[in-house]
Amino acid sequence: MADQPTALERFIQGILPENPVFRQLLGLCPTLAVTNNMKSAVTMAGAVLFVLFCANVITSLIRNLLKPHLRIVIFTLTIATFVTIADRFLAAYLYQMSKTLGPYIPLIIVNCIIICRCEVCASKQGVITAGADAIGQSIGFGIALSAIAAVREILGTGMFFEIRVLPAAWPDWVIMVLPPGAFLTFGLLIGLVNWYESVRTPKAGKSEG
Repeated sequence: MADQPTALERFIQGILPENPVFRQLLGLCPTLAVTNNMKSAVTMAGAVLFVLFCANVITSLIRNLLKPHLRIVIFTLTIATFVTIADRFLAAYLYQMSKTLGPYIPLIIVNCIIICRCEVCASKQGVITAGADAIGQSIGFGIALSAIAAVREILGTGMFFEIRVLPAAWPDWVIMVLPPGAFLTFGLLIGLVNWYESVRTPKAGKSEG
């Protein structure tokens, strides 16, 4: 469709302009739950990348066969297939991480980011565009998780990827690795993103003047 964004536009939009966490406020459950350390955040981002890319590609390939009243069911079944693969892979090769993430890997099935991209992009555009959209959105999701996890792990434990980066005398802010720390960090980073957007985007009145 001529009025749809190109593959490059989809890719770029997913990283910052339409960041799924900071701009669309999607996928907040894993964002808040698994970002108390970088390893968990990166693992979750990788799982979402795999599932979103595969689901977008498959959905795009069968987009002309989708029936309007069945599309959500098809999206969910497609996503569930790849979530199961990701979950079993983690259980087989990264068992401790699989136990740490617990139910949040299976819950990718109902992650609004993935269903949203299947509906908005993959069901309407070609495979290359759908794949680019998935990669861009996943990078944006990974950036958001990493930003939150970095703040929480460094301030909460003095470490980054479990390597000490703050002096031993630095007092650990234990609240940062607890649920209140997730909400606090998330709110502050959203505020920072909104401030950056307000500074970067010229005001309509100024541009007209």
